[in-house]
Amino acid sequence: MGAKFNEDEKNQGNGGDPSSGTPRSVGGEVKGAHLARDGDASLGDGGGDDDDDDDQEAGSVSLIATDKKQKKRKPRKKKTKKSATTQSNPPRVPLSAVFASAEYPKGECQDYITARTTPEELRLRGRKHLEDPEFLSEYRKAAEIHRQVRHWVQDTVKPGWELSDIADGIEDGVRALLGNQGLETGSALRSGMGFPTGLCLNHQVAHYTPNPGQKSVVLQHSDVMKVDFGVHINGWIVDSAFTMSFDPVYDSLLDAVKDATNTGIKTAGIDVRICDVSAAIQETMESYEVEIGGKSYPVKPVRTLNAHDIKQYHIHGGKSIPFVKNKDQTKMEEGEVFAIETFGSTGRGRTTSDVGIYGYGLGTDRPKHVSLPFASANRLYKVIRENFGTIVCLVSNGVLEPYEPLADIKGSYSAQFEHTILLRESAKEILSRGSDY
Repeated sequence: MGAKFNEDEKNQGNGGDPSSGTPRSVGGEVKGAHLARDGDASLGDGGGDDDDDDDQEAGSVSLIATDKKQKKRKPRKKKTKKSATTQSNPPRVPLSAVFASAEYPKGECQDYITARTTPEELRLRGRKHLEDPEFLSEYRKAAEIHRQVRHWVQDTVKPGWELSDIADGIEDGVRALLGNQGLETGSALRSGMGFPTGLCLNHQVAHYTPNPGQKSVVLQHSDVMKVDFGVHINGWIVDSAFTMSFDPVYDSLLDAVKDATNTGIKTAGIDVRICDVSAAIQETMESYEVEIGGKSYPVKPVRTLNAHDIKQYHIHGGKSIPFVKNKDQTKMEEGEVFAIETFGSTGRGRTTSDVGIYGYGLGTDRPKHVSLPFASANRLYKVIRENFGTIVCLVSNGVLEPYEPLADIKGSYSAQFEHTILLRESAKEILSRGSDY
Protein backbone atom coordinates (compact mmCIF):
# COMPACT_ATOMS: atom_id res chain seq x y z
CA MET A 1 0.00 0.00 0.00
CA GLY A 2 1.23 3.52 -0.75
CA ALA A 3 2.24 5.88 1.98
CA LYS A 4 -0.42 8.11 3.35
CA PHE A 5 -0.46 11.56 1.77
CA ASN A 6 0.14 14.33 4.36
CA GLU A 7 -1.53 17.69 3.64
CA ASP A 8 1.13 19.56 5.72
CA GLU A 9 3.85 18.46 3.36
CA LYS A 10 1.95 19.99 0.49
CA ASN A 11 1.98 23.42 2.21
CA GLN A 12 5.64 23.28 3.29
CA GLY A 13 7.22 21.85 0.20
CA ASN A 14 10.32 19.68 0.35
CA GLY A 15 12.48 21.06 3.19
CA GLY A 16 10.83 24.55 3.13
CA ASP A 17 10.43 26.83 6.10
CA PRO A 18 6.76 26.95 7.06
CA SER A 19 7.14 30.58 8.25
CA SER A 20 8.54 31.89 4.96
CA GLY A 21 7.42 31.82 1.38
CA THR A 22 11.03 32.24 0.11
CA PRO A 23 12.40 29.08 -1.40
CA ARG A 24 15.85 27.88 -0.43
CA SER A 25 18.36 26.17 -2.68
CA VAL A 26 19.74 22.99 -1.41
CA GLY A 27 23.25 23.55 0.06
CA GLY A 28 23.60 27.40 -0.46
CA GLU A 29 22.02 30.81 -1.10
CA VAL A 30 19.66 31.68 -3.90
CA LYS A 31 21.49 32.72 -7.00
CA GLY A 32 22.07 36.53 -6.94
CA ALA A 33 21.29 36.91 -3.30
CA HIS A 34 24.79 38.31 -2.60
CA LEU A 35 24.10 41.16 -5.03
CA ALA A 36 21.17 42.26 -2.92
CA ARG A 37 23.36 42.01 0.17
CA ASP A 38 26.57 43.74 -1.21
CA GLY A 39 25.10 46.09 -3.80
CA ASP A 40 27.40 44.99 -6.68
CA ALA A 41 30.30 42.71 -7.50
CA SER A 42 33.08 45.22 -6.48
CA LEU A 43 34.91 45.09 -3.21
CA GLY A 44 34.51 47.93 -0.67
CA ASP A 45 32.09 50.84 -0.63
CA GLY A 46 33.45 53.03 -3.45
CA GLY A 47 33.70 52.73 -7.16
CA GLY A 48 30.45 54.32 -8.34
CA ASP A 49 27.89 57.07 -7.89
CA ASP A 50 24.48 56.90 -6.39
CA ASP A 51 22.70 56.55 -9.71
CA ASP A 52 24.78 53.56 -10.59
CA ASP A 53 24.08 52.09 -7.18
CA ASP A 54 20.38 52.62 -7.67
CA ASP A 55 20.53 50.98 -11.06
CA GLN A 56 22.52 48.11 -9.67
CA GLU A 57 20.13 47.70 -6.75
CA ALA A 58 17.15 47.72 -9.03
CA GLY A 59 18.87 45.25 -11.29
CA SER A 60 19.65 43.05 -8.35
CA VAL A 61 16.03 43.06 -7.19
CA SER A 62 14.91 42.23 -10.72
CA LEU A 63 17.43 39.42 -10.84
CA ILE A 64 16.17 37.99 -7.57
CA ALA A 65 12.54 38.28 -8.67
CA THR A 66 13.36 36.54 -11.94
CA ASP A 67 15.23 33.86 -10.07
CA LYS A 68 12.28 33.35 -7.74
CA LYS A 69 9.99 32.96 -10.70
CA GLN A 70 12.26 30.37 -12.21
CA LYS A 71 12.84 28.39 -9.03
CA LYS A 72 9.25 28.23 -7.69
CA ARG A 73 7.77 24.83 -8.41
CA LYS A 74 4.59 23.14 -7.34
CA PRO A 75 5.19 20.17 -5.08
CA ARG A 76 4.45 16.84 -6.62
CA LYS A 77 1.45 14.98 -5.29
CA LYS A 78 2.35 11.58 -4.07
CA LYS A 79 0.17 8.91 -5.61
CA THR A 80 -1.81 6.83 -3.17
CA LYS A 81 -1.98 3.21 -4.12
CA LYS A 82 -5.49 1.71 -4.11
CA SER A 83 -6.25 -1.14 -1.75
CA ALA A 84 -6.09 -4.47 -3.44
CA THR A 85 -9.33 -6.44 -3.67
CA THR A 86 -7.87 -9.55 -5.19
CA GLN A 87 -4.82 -11.54 -4.33
CA SER A 88 -1.75 -11.41 -6.58
CA ASN A 89 -0.09 -14.41 -8.14
CA PRO A 90 2.14 -15.37 -6.45
CA PRO A 91 0.24 -14.21 -3.34
CA ARG A 92 1.95 -11.14 -1.88
CA VAL A 93 -0.88 -8.77 -0.94
CA PRO A 94 -1.48 -8.66 2.84
CA LEU A 95 -4.74 -10.43 3.67
CA SER A 96 -6.07 -7.42 5.56
CA ALA A 97 -6.07 -5.59 2.22
CA VAL A 98 -7.91 -8.36 0.39
CA PHE A 99 -10.50 -8.75 3.17
CA ALA A 100 -11.03 -5.13 4.19
CA SER A 101 -14.15 -6.06 6.19
CA ALA A 102 -12.18 -8.62 8.22
CA GLU A 103 -14.84 -11.23 7.38
CA TYR A 104 -13.02 -14.37 6.32
CA PRO A 105 -14.48 -17.49 4.69
CA LYS A 106 -16.23 -19.92 7.05
CA GLY A 107 -14.99 -23.46 7.17
CA GLU A 108 -17.16 -26.50 6.49
CA CYS A 109 -19.39 -27.52 9.41
CA GLN A 110 -20.27 -31.14 10.09
CA ASP A 111 -22.52 -32.60 12.78
CA TYR A 112 -20.85 -34.50 15.59
CA ILE A 113 -21.05 -38.25 15.35
CA THR A 114 -22.08 -38.21 19.00
CA ALA A 115 -24.83 -35.58 19.24
CA ARG A 116 -24.17 -32.71 21.62
CA THR A 117 -27.71 -31.36 21.08
CA THR A 118 -30.38 -33.02 23.18
CA PRO A 119 -33.72 -34.09 21.66
CA GLU A 120 -35.38 -31.43 23.81
CA GLU A 121 -33.19 -28.73 22.24
CA LEU A 122 -34.02 -30.01 18.78
CA ARG A 123 -37.74 -29.87 19.55
CA LEU A 124 -37.30 -26.33 20.85
CA ARG A 125 -35.76 -25.32 17.53
CA GLY A 126 -38.86 -26.72 15.86
CA ARG A 127 -41.13 -24.35 17.79
CA LYS A 128 -40.89 -21.58 15.23
CA HIS A 129 -43.80 -19.71 16.82
CA LEU A 130 -41.46 -18.52 19.57
CA GLU A 131 -39.59 -16.47 16.95
CA ASP A 132 -42.79 -14.82 15.72
CA PRO A 133 -43.10 -11.35 17.35
CA GLU A 134 -46.89 -11.48 16.97
CA PHE A 135 -47.27 -14.87 18.66
CA LEU A 136 -47.21 -13.64 22.25
CA SER A 137 -49.16 -10.48 21.49
CA GLU A 138 -51.99 -12.42 19.86
CA TYR A 139 -52.02 -15.02 22.64
CA ARG A 140 -52.37 -12.28 25.24
CA LYS A 141 -55.16 -10.71 23.22
CA ALA A 142 -57.06 -14.01 23.18
CA ALA A 143 -56.56 -14.28 26.95
CA GLU A 144 -57.93 -10.79 27.53
CA ILE A 145 -61.00 -11.62 25.47
CA HIS A 146 -61.52 -14.71 27.63
CA ARG A 147 -61.26 -12.62 30.80
CA GLN A 148 -63.74 -10.00 29.67
CA VAL A 149 -66.31 -12.52 28.48
CA ARG A 150 -66.10 -14.67 31.61
CA HIS A 151 -66.42 -11.59 33.84
CA TRP A 152 -69.71 -10.91 32.08
CA VAL A 153 -70.84 -14.47 32.85
CA GLN A 154 -69.86 -14.21 36.51
CA ASP A 155 -71.56 -10.83 36.96
CA THR A 156 -74.70 -11.50 34.93
CA VAL A 157 -75.73 -15.15 34.92
CA LYS A 158 -78.12 -16.13 37.70
CA PRO A 159 -80.44 -19.05 38.44
CA GLY A 160 -83.27 -19.05 35.92
CA TRP A 161 -81.06 -18.60 32.86
CA GLU A 162 -81.30 -21.24 30.14
CA LEU A 163 -77.98 -22.87 29.36
CA SER A 164 -78.48 -22.18 25.64
CA ASP A 165 -78.69 -18.44 26.35
CA ILE A 166 -75.50 -18.59 28.43
CA ALA A 167 -73.66 -20.41 25.64
CA ASP A 168 -74.93 -17.96 23.01
CA GLY A 169 -73.90 -15.01 25.17
CA ILE A 170 -70.37 -16.39 25.57
CA GLU A 171 -69.85 -17.20 21.91
CA ASP A 172 -71.40 -13.94 20.70
CA GLY A 173 -69.12 -12.05 23.08
CA VAL A 174 -65.99 -13.83 21.88
CA ARG A 175 -66.75 -13.19 18.23
CA ALA A 176 -67.63 -9.55 18.88
CA LEU A 177 -64.39 -8.86 20.76
CA LEU A 178 -62.40 -10.59 18.05
CA GLY A 179 -64.17 -8.50 15.43
CA ASN A 180 -64.78 -11.66 13.44
CA GLN A 181 -68.20 -13.29 13.15
CA GLY A 182 -66.73 -16.23 11.26
CA LEU A 183 -69.26 -16.00 8.44
CA GLU A 184 -66.84 -15.89 5.50
CA THR A 185 -65.14 -19.03 4.26
CA GLY A 186 -61.96 -19.62 6.22
CA SER A 187 -62.51 -16.71 8.63
CA ALA A 188 -63.11 -19.06 11.56
CA LEU A 189 -59.61 -20.42 11.00
CA ARG A 190 -58.13 -16.97 11.60
CA SER A 191 -59.88 -16.48 14.94
CA GLY A 192 -62.92 -17.61 16.86
CA MET A 193 -64.05 -20.15 19.42
CA GLY A 194 -61.40 -22.68 20.34
CA PHE A 195 -64.10 -25.31 20.89
CA PRO A 196 -67.81 -25.38 21.74
CA THR A 197 -68.72 -23.81 25.07
CA GLY A 198 -68.96 -26.41 27.82
CA LEU A 199 -71.68 -25.93 30.46
CA CYS A 200 -71.79 -28.95 32.76
CA LEU A 201 -74.06 -29.22 35.79
CA ASN A 202 -73.44 -31.18 38.97
CA HIS A 203 -72.48 -34.83 38.17
CA GLN A 204 -71.77 -33.88 34.54
CA VAL A 205 -68.02 -33.38 34.59
CA ALA A 206 -67.06 -32.32 31.07
CA HIS A 207 -68.04 -31.98 27.40
CA TYR A 208 -71.66 -30.99 27.61
CA THR A 209 -73.05 -28.09 25.60
CA PRO A 210 -76.67 -27.20 24.86
CA ASN A 211 -77.46 -28.06 21.23
CA PRO A 212 -80.41 -26.95 19.09
CA GLY A 213 -83.31 -29.36 19.29
CA GLN A 214 -82.54 -30.51 22.81
CA LYS A 215 -84.86 -29.92 25.71
CA SER A 216 -83.99 -26.61 27.33
CA VAL A 217 -82.07 -26.77 30.59
CA VAL A 218 -82.61 -24.04 33.19
CA LEU A 219 -79.93 -23.16 35.73
CA GLN A 220 -81.06 -23.78 39.34
CA HIS A 221 -79.89 -22.27 42.63
CA SER A 222 -78.68 -25.70 43.80
CA ASP A 223 -76.59 -26.32 40.67
CA VAL A 224 -72.83 -26.37 40.39
CA MET A 225 -71.99 -25.21 36.86
CA LYS A 226 -68.64 -25.65 35.14
CA VAL A 227 -67.99 -23.07 32.39
CA ASP A 228 -65.30 -24.10 29.90
CA PHE A 229 -64.64 -22.21 26.67
CA GLY A 230 -61.71 -21.38 24.43
CA VAL A 231 -60.60 -18.41 22.33
CA HIS A 232 -58.18 -18.82 19.45
CA ILE A 233 -56.23 -16.48 17.17
CA ASN A 234 -54.42 -18.15 14.28
CA GLY A 235 -54.97 -21.53 15.89
CA TRP A 236 -53.37 -20.76 19.26
CA ILE A 237 -56.05 -21.52 21.84
CA VAL A 238 -56.57 -20.02 25.28
CA ASP A 239 -58.28 -22.85 27.18
CA SER A 240 -59.59 -21.73 30.54
CA ALA A 241 -62.45 -22.82 32.79
CA PHE A 242 -64.10 -21.96 36.11
CA THR A 243 -66.97 -23.18 38.28
CA MET A 244 -69.99 -21.23 39.54
CA SER A 245 -72.27 -22.08 42.44
CA PHE A 246 -74.95 -20.09 44.26
CA ASP A 247 -75.07 -22.09 47.49
CA PRO A 248 -72.09 -21.69 49.86
CA VAL A 249 -72.35 -25.36 50.78
CA TYR A 250 -70.22 -26.10 47.72
CA ASP A 251 -67.49 -23.61 48.54
CA SER A 252 -65.09 -26.27 49.86
CA LEU A 253 -65.46 -28.25 46.65
CA LEU A 254 -64.61 -25.21 44.55
CA ASP A 255 -61.73 -24.28 46.86
CA ALA A 256 -60.26 -27.79 46.60
CA VAL A 257 -60.21 -27.81 42.81
CA LYS A 258 -58.98 -24.23 42.50
CA ASP A 259 -56.15 -24.97 44.93
CA ALA A 260 -55.23 -28.16 43.07
CA THR A 261 -55.06 -26.28 39.75
CA ASN A 262 -52.86 -23.56 41.24
CA THR A 263 -50.63 -26.23 42.75
CA GLY A 264 -50.24 -27.82 39.33
CA ILE A 265 -49.34 -24.45 37.84
CA LYS A 266 -46.85 -23.76 40.61
CA THR A 267 -45.18 -27.15 40.14
CA ALA A 268 -45.09 -27.01 36.34
CA GLY A 269 -41.99 -25.76 34.57
CA ILE A 270 -39.21 -26.48 32.13
CA ASP A 271 -37.66 -29.93 32.75
CA VAL A 272 -40.32 -30.80 35.34
CA ARG A 273 -41.57 -34.38 35.09
CA ILE A 274 -45.27 -34.94 34.49
CA CYS A 275 -45.44 -37.45 37.34
CA ASP A 276 -44.32 -34.75 39.78
CA VAL A 277 -47.05 -32.35 38.66
CA SER A 278 -49.65 -35.11 38.98
CA ALA A 279 -48.53 -36.08 42.47
CA ALA A 280 -48.70 -32.48 43.69
CA ILE A 281 -52.23 -32.07 42.26
CA GLN A 282 -53.52 -35.25 43.90
CA GLU A 283 -52.02 -34.45 47.29
CA THR A 284 -53.59 -30.99 47.33
CA MET A 285 -57.05 -32.03 46.16
CA GLU A 286 -57.37 -34.97 48.52
CA SER A 287 -56.61 -32.74 51.50
CA TYR A 288 -60.15 -31.30 51.18
CA GLU A 289 -63.57 -32.59 52.01
CA VAL A 290 -67.02 -31.09 51.60
CA GLU A 291 -70.15 -31.46 53.75
CA ILE A 292 -73.42 -31.71 51.85
CA GLY A 293 -76.70 -32.47 53.58
CA GLY A 294 -74.94 -33.29 56.84
CA LYS A 295 -72.62 -35.83 55.21
CA SER A 296 -68.91 -35.37 54.53
CA TYR A 297 -67.47 -36.30 51.16
CA PRO A 298 -63.80 -36.46 50.26
CA VAL A 299 -62.92 -34.51 47.16
CA LYS A 300 -61.54 -36.99 44.64
CA PRO A 301 -59.48 -36.14 41.56
CA VAL A 302 -61.18 -37.39 38.41
CA ARG A 303 -58.94 -40.16 37.08
CA THR A 304 -60.37 -40.34 33.57
CA LEU A 305 -59.52 -36.77 32.58
CA ASN A 306 -56.16 -35.03 32.19
CA ALA A 307 -54.53 -31.67 31.77
CA HIS A 308 -52.78 -31.40 28.41
CA ASP A 309 -50.44 -29.45 26.16
CA ILE A 310 -51.77 -27.29 23.32
CA LYS A 311 -50.43 -27.08 19.78
CA GLN A 312 -51.51 -24.82 16.96
CA TYR A 313 -55.05 -25.78 15.93
CA HIS A 314 -54.89 -28.77 18.29
CA ILE A 315 -56.49 -28.38 21.70
CA HIS A 316 -54.87 -31.68 22.80
CA GLY A 317 -51.27 -31.62 21.64
CA GLY A 318 -50.18 -35.09 22.74
CA LYS A 319 -48.90 -34.73 26.30
CA SER A 320 -51.28 -35.49 29.17
CA ILE A 321 -51.05 -34.72 32.88
CA PRO A 322 -53.23 -37.00 35.04
CA PHE A 323 -54.58 -35.78 38.38
CA VAL A 324 -53.27 -38.83 40.23
CA LYS A 325 -49.83 -40.25 40.90
CA ASN A 326 -48.17 -42.06 38.00
CA LYS A 327 -44.74 -43.03 36.68
CA ASP A 328 -44.65 -40.82 33.58
CA GLN A 329 -41.10 -39.44 33.35
CA THR A 330 -41.92 -37.20 30.37
CA LYS A 331 -40.63 -33.68 30.93
CA MET A 332 -42.23 -30.37 30.18
CA GLU A 333 -40.12 -28.35 27.76
CA GLU A 334 -39.33 -24.73 26.96
CA GLY A 335 -41.76 -23.13 24.53
CA GLU A 336 -44.60 -25.54 25.22
CA VAL A 337 -48.13 -24.38 25.97
CA PHE A 338 -50.15 -26.27 28.58
CA ALA A 339 -53.73 -26.19 29.75
CA ILE A 340 -53.30 -26.91 33.44
CA GLU A 341 -56.72 -27.99 34.68
CA THR A 342 -58.12 -30.20 37.39
CA PHE A 343 -61.48 -31.80 38.02
CA GLY A 344 -62.64 -32.82 41.47
CA SER A 345 -65.73 -34.81 42.37
CA THR A 346 -67.70 -35.98 45.40
CA GLY A 347 -68.54 -39.17 43.48
CA ARG A 348 -66.32 -42.02 42.35
CA GLY A 349 -63.78 -39.84 40.59
CA ARG A 350 -64.36 -41.67 37.30
CA THR A 351 -66.51 -40.74 34.33
CA THR A 352 -68.62 -42.56 31.79
CA SER A 353 -70.20 -41.34 28.57
CA ASP A 354 -73.45 -39.48 29.10
CA VAL A 355 -76.39 -38.94 26.78
CA GLY A 356 -75.95 -36.61 23.81
CA ILE A 357 -73.08 -35.22 21.75
CA TYR A 358 -70.85 -32.36 22.80
CA GLY A 359 -69.39 -31.79 19.36
CA TYR A 360 -67.31 -33.20 16.54
CA GLY A 361 -63.76 -32.70 15.45
CA LEU A 362 -61.81 -33.76 12.38
CA GLY A 363 -59.61 -36.75 13.01
CA THR A 364 -55.88 -36.17 13.05
CA ASP A 365 -54.16 -35.99 9.64
CA ARG A 366 -57.34 -36.42 7.63
CA PRO A 367 -56.86 -36.00 3.86
CA LYS A 368 -57.87 -32.88 2.00
CA HIS A 369 -60.37 -34.86 -0.04
CA VAL A 370 -62.32 -38.00 0.86
CA SER A 371 -64.60 -40.37 -1.00
CA LEU A 372 -67.83 -40.84 0.94
CA PRO A 373 -71.04 -42.67 -0.01
CA PHE A 374 -73.00 -39.48 -0.58
CA ALA A 375 -72.05 -36.47 -2.71
CA SER A 376 -73.59 -34.22 -0.07
CA ALA A 377 -71.29 -35.73 2.56
CA ASN A 378 -68.24 -35.02 0.39
CA ARG A 379 -69.32 -31.42 -0.03
CA LEU A 380 -69.95 -31.10 3.71
CA TYR A 381 -66.53 -32.51 4.45
CA LYS A 382 -65.01 -29.60 2.53
CA VAL A 383 -67.17 -27.16 4.51
CA ILE A 384 -66.08 -28.80 7.77
CA ARG A 385 -62.43 -28.36 6.92
CA GLU A 386 -63.00 -24.70 6.17
CA ASN A 387 -65.45 -23.77 8.92
CA PHE A 388 -65.30 -26.40 11.72
CA GLY A 389 -68.75 -27.75 10.91
CA THR A 390 -70.15 -31.10 12.13
CA ILE A 391 -72.08 -33.95 10.54
CA VAL A 392 -72.98 -37.42 11.83
CA CYS A 393 -72.61 -39.09 8.43
CA LEU A 394 -68.91 -38.44 8.56
CA VAL A 395 -68.63 -40.02 12.01
CA SER A 396 -69.94 -43.33 10.72
CA ASN A 397 -67.22 -43.29 8.06
CA GLY A 398 -64.40 -42.65 10.51
CA VAL A 399 -63.69 -39.09 9.38
CA LEU A 400 -64.89 -37.16 12.42
CA GLU A 401 -64.34 -37.95 16.07
CA PRO A 402 -67.40 -37.46 18.28
CA TYR A 403 -67.03 -35.92 21.75
CA GLU A 404 -69.60 -37.24 24.17
CA PRO A 405 -70.50 -35.68 27.54
CA LEU A 406 -68.69 -37.28 30.48
CA ALA A 407 -70.35 -37.73 33.86
CA ASP A 408 -69.73 -39.17 37.31
CA ILE A 409 -72.51 -40.96 39.21
CA LYS A 410 -75.80 -39.13 39.58
CA GLY A 411 -76.18 -37.24 42.84
CA SER A 412 -72.51 -36.28 42.93
CA TYR A 413 -71.07 -32.83 42.35
CA SER A 414 -67.95 -31.84 40.45
CA ALA A 415 -65.88 -28.72 39.82
CA GLN A 416 -63.25 -27.57 37.35
CA PHE A 417 -60.65 -24.81 37.16
CA GLU A 418 -58.18 -24.35 34.32
CA HIS A 419 -55.53 -21.97 33.01
CA THR A 420 -53.36 -21.79 29.89
CA ILE A 421 -49.66 -21.33 30.58
CA LEU A 422 -46.64 -20.73 28.35
CA LEU A 423 -43.25 -22.08 29.42
CA ARG A 424 -40.98 -19.23 28.44
CA GLU A 425 -37.20 -19.26 28.88
CA SER A 426 -37.12 -16.99 31.92
CA ALA A 427 -40.51 -17.72 33.51
CA LYS A 428 -43.85 -19.46 32.98
CA GLU A 429 -46.57 -17.04 31.96
CA ILE A 430 -50.11 -17.82 33.10
CA LEU A 431 -51.77 -16.26 30.09
CA SER A 432 -55.38 -16.59 31.27
CA ARG A 433 -54.84 -15.48 34.87
CA GLY A 434 -57.29 -12.83 36.08
CA SER A 435 -58.56 -11.22 39.25
CA ASP A 436 -61.27 -13.87 39.52
CA TYR A 437 -59.14 -17.01 39.61
